[in-house]
Amino acid sequence: MPWTSNLSVGVAAIDEQHKTWFDKAEKLFEAGKNRQAASYIGELLEFLDEYTKKHFADEEAYMQSIGYPGLLEQKTAHASFVKELAKLKDEYRQSGSNFLVIVNANSMVLGWLTNHIANMDKKIGEFVRTKK
Repeated sequence: MPWTSNLSVGVAAIDEQHKTWFDKAEKLFEAGKNRQAASYIGELLEFLDEYTKKHFADEEAYMQSIGYPGLLEQKTAHASFVKELAKLKDEYRQSGSNFLVIVNANSMVLGWLTNHIANMDKKIGEFVRTKK
C-alpha cells in the first residue's frame, strides 16, 4: 500500500517522513512477491528501529513547539509502537525471517501507521490550520 495524499497531515516535514515509512513497507511487500522478503526483513527492522525513533522525536518536538494539546496522547501511542517493534525484533532474532515475522512486520507498519496517521496525526495538521 503506497502513501497517498489522503494520508497527508498537512505538515510537510511529517508527511515526508511518513512517505519514507511507506516506501520501506512497500519494498518489503515487493520483496515478498519476489520471494526475497527473508533477506529484506532484517534490514527493514533495523531501519524501522532507527527511523521510528528519529521520526517520533521530530514529531513530538514539532508538537511541543506549536503547543499541541494532544502531545501526551501521541507520546503514549509512539511508546506503544516502539514496544511492539522491539517485540518484533526479538521474534526475528529468535526465529529468523520466517513467514510470520514478515507478515507481522508488514501488518504493523502499514496497519499501525495508516491508523495512527488517520486517527491521530491528521489532528496535528487540523490544529495547525486552526491557529492560522
